[in-house]
Amino acid sequence: MTQHKCSDCQIKSAASKNLTIKEFEILETNSARVNFKKGEIIFKQDALSLNVVYLRSGLVKIHMKGPSHEKILRIMKAPSYLGIPTSMGEKINQFSATAIEDTSVCFIDSNIFRNFIYTNGRFAYEVILELCRNELFDYQRYASLAQKQIAGLVAETLLCFSDKIYESDHFNIPITRSDMADLIGTSRESVSRVLTDMNNEKIIELDSSSLTILKRELLQQISEKG
Repeated sequence: MTQHKCSDCQIKSAASKNLTIKEFEILETNSARVNFKKGEIIFKQDALSLNVVYLRSGLVKIHMKGPSHEKILRIMKAPSYLGIPTSMGEKINQFSATAIEDTSVCFIDSNIFRNFIYTNGRFAYEVILELCRNELFDYQRYASLAQKQIAGLVAETLLCFSDKIYESDHFNIPITRSDMADLIGTSRESVSRVLTDMNNEKIIELDSSSLTILKRELLQQISEKG
C-alpha cells in the first residue's frame, strides 16, 4: 500500500476529473493504492465486496466460476474500473480479478463512490459511459463467439491485443494458450494449431509469447469472415 494524493494523480479516470477539491479530499481518506504482481488475485468471487476497484496501470483478467470450471470473461486494460457491477449491485463479489502483469489499483470505499454518483452528475455520467462501452463490447464479443470459427476468434483476439491493448503490431501475448482458449471457448490445442498455421503462412511471426503481425489485412479478413 502506498501514500497517494488523488487530486495530483496523472491517471485519473474520466469520472474523477469531475470531482471537486472537497470530493478529492474525501476520496483520499477513503481509498488505498495497492500494487499487485503478475498472477496475484485483486479480488475474489464469493468474498465480501466493500470497494470499487480502479485499475491505474497493468492488465487484468476478469473470471467467474461456472458449473464445472472458471471462465475468463474479459481482459481489462488500465485505466478502467473493475468492480462497479459487483460492488454497486451486490454485497458479495460475483466474479474475480487477477493481474496478468504487474498492476497498480486503487480500492475506493463503495459507499463513498455511491455518494459521488448521487451528488455529482458529471461523475455519474462518465461512470455510465464506461459501463455502456463495456456492455457493447461484450455484446459484440458474444456475437463473435456464437458465429465465428476458431481461426476467426483467434485472429480477432490478436487484433484486439494489437489495437486496443498495446497499440502496436508487435507485442508479447499477455495470456497463456490455455487462457486464450478459455477466453474464446475452445481447447488449448486448437489455439496452438491456429497460431502455428498463421506463423507458417507468414501472417504472424511468433517466437514463444512474442508476436508480430506481418499481414494485417489478411488477419482482418480471417477475423471478419470467421
